Amino acid sequence: MTQSARDAFLAGARAVAPIIVGIVPFGLVAGAAAVDAGLTLLDAVGLSVVVFAGASQLAAIGLLGDGAPLALVVVTVLVINLRLVMYSASIAPELLDEPRRWRTLEAYLLTDQAYALSVTRFERDPGTNRRWFYLGAAAPLWGVWQVCTVVGAVVGARVPAWLPLDFAVPLTFLALLVPAVEGQATGAAAAVGGGVATVGVGLPLEAGLMVGAIAGVLAGVLAEGVVGADAAGTGDDGPGGGHA
Repeated sequence: MTQSARDAFLAGARAVAPIIVGIVPFGLVAGAAAVDAGLTLLDAVGLSVVVFAGASQLAAIGLLGDGAPLALVVVTVLVINLRLVMYSASIAPELLDEPRRWRTLEAYLLTDQAYALSVTRFERDPGTNRRWFYLGAAAPLWGVWQVCTVVGAVVGARVPAWLPLDFAVPLTFLALLVPAVEGQATGAAAAVGGGVATVGVGLPLEAGLMVGAIAGVLAGVLAEGVVGADAAGTGDDGPGGGHA
């Protein structure tokens, strides 16, 4: 039985609800940082709506605050967001039957959180109404992010300096990472990708994120190949196997 649009949307919204708790301080930080860097409220909102990507927004805000050339800001944002190319290539087969107008909206709303929740759900439940589950997970993230960016820009200067809002950013991503680690391949990808990205924090243009992502993918592919080879070696035609 095909899942209704309403049920799928609500399922996506329920799945993303716990993650939104971590998005709130992330958005507040982005809004407050924009104002601290000298951007106007309109600038902060425009950046948030157009870019809609937390890590690259914070990087762009820092560069704009330092007076960096606009071309450098654009290149930095593009480099940080290259991971979204991998996400879109991965999730595209699930949404190929969508009309172009829907795929355009889905591409705009693509985030780490919406991607991770959706691909996990699609794998576990093939009968999911993909469009509406994805939108149920992605649209609330967009709405909360925009509201929190505005609130952060308006009242961010009055948030006590001792309140560690930045601490919520890595917690948000850990909440996505831990449930997705289900075997040796994903474990290797998470360990290698996270380690390389951490070591590469000081690389120019925040390139450590992309280098870590590529290293994690390669580590996962290699680990999956090793596991597959081991499984084949213990099959019917391998050592200890054979037909009766």
